[in-house]
Amino acid sequence: MNAQRVIVVGGGAAGFFAAIAAAEAGADVTLLEKTARFLDKVRISGGGRCNVTHNCFEPREFATRYPRGERALLAPFQKFSARDTVLWFAARGVNLKTESDGRMFPGTNTSQTIVDCLMSAAEKAGVKLRLNCGVESIAKRAEGGFELCLAGGEKISCDRLLLATGGCRAAAAGQLAVTLGHTLAAPVPSLFTFQIESPWLRSLAGVAVAAEVSVPVAKLRERGPLLLTHWGLSGPAILKISAWGARTLHDLDYKFPLFVNWLPNLSVEKIAAELTSRRDKFPAKYMGNNSFAPLPLRLWEQLVLAAGIARETRWSVVTRAQIHTLTLQLSRSEFAVTGKSLNKDEFVTCGGVKLGEVNFKTMASKVCPGLFFAGELLDIDGVTGGFNFQAAWTTGFIAGNALAA
Repeated sequence: MNAQRVIVVGGGAAGFFAAIAAAEAGADVTLLEKTARFLDKVRISGGGRCNVTHNCFEPREFATRYPRGERALLAPFQKFSARDTVLWFAARGVNLKTESDGRMFPGTNTSQTIVDCLMSAAEKAGVKLRLNCGVESIAKRAEGGFELCLAGGEKISCDRLLLATGGCRAAAAGQLAVTLGHTLAAPVPSLFTFQIESPWLRSLAGVAVAAEVSVPVAKLRERGPLLLTHWGLSGPAILKISAWGARTLHDLDYKFPLFVNWLPNLSVEKIAAELTSRRDKFPAKYMGNNSFAPLPLRLWEQLVLAAGIARETRWSVVTRAQIHTLTLQLSRSEFAVTGKSLNKDEFVTCGGVKLGEVNFKTMASKVCPGLFFAGELLDIDGVTGGFNFQAAWTTGFIAGNALAA
């Protein structure tokens, strides 16, 4: 029996993983990348370290980290989980390490290790790698399979086709799928930071704290590290909110009130009690110099000022009304979000090929025989922490093996 002639469109994480799996399973695989370099997103992710996956080895629990795609990914994660990813890379000489928050990186601490591993595995499996090969159009052949017209006019054909072209940051990015009969969930950004026009907040750029953030109008709430920036707020807590609220926040035009609880482990009553007790403990101390642990002094000072209390106010003269105002500032600071900024390490889009049009046992199209999908082209996106790469490895692995069958 002749080997399946397979073309993979897209030289990112999902495309490479699928191409390797298909070639190792016996298919004749050609991988096309429209740019001049493979695996660009892998190179830049995680600040150049590549957050490969997350240290969560229970598939059902892992699936809960996807605002879009949780149910669809349950069965795929049973076939190829985060544990399988760790073993796959280890078998090829790359050991992953786990950080305190569960994120997993190559032990070398550089994404180049992952890039080199994938490139080597593809070449060893016999994948034909082609750069600067954008696909202009795809036509179904009468005898089965597909004919692809490349940007330079060249035409190539295959028995089976995988589209792994990445997130649909614009609807045009999914047009190849549309021409083959698929429909797209409207693309909107996911994983973005919040722009806030607050001078005192921006003056604290670089400060990081553990906090709780909420957007009541969208019924969103998250706890985690919060990073103050020169444009507003970032960090895992904000990125999680942006992922879960991607469509709702888009509908709000990224303009909404955001609340921050700077002391999420304390109740409002305990905060008020601690502030009141300081009048007795530190009567002669200036409030601005007497921080409330675990808040950094610079942040504490700005929160005191935001409550309308002068730095040089001594605890002995603080009024009950001032304590009430400061308690509210510590437990429920309000900010007006005026826009979004894309997270520099990750570019994730909510939207893409509708999940009901794909068979997740094989990643095959339900509407176009011989067509398969993997990665972010699907309407799947995870929160930050290695989950988007795991979706790429999992869907790529399943699609690759199905392509060769």
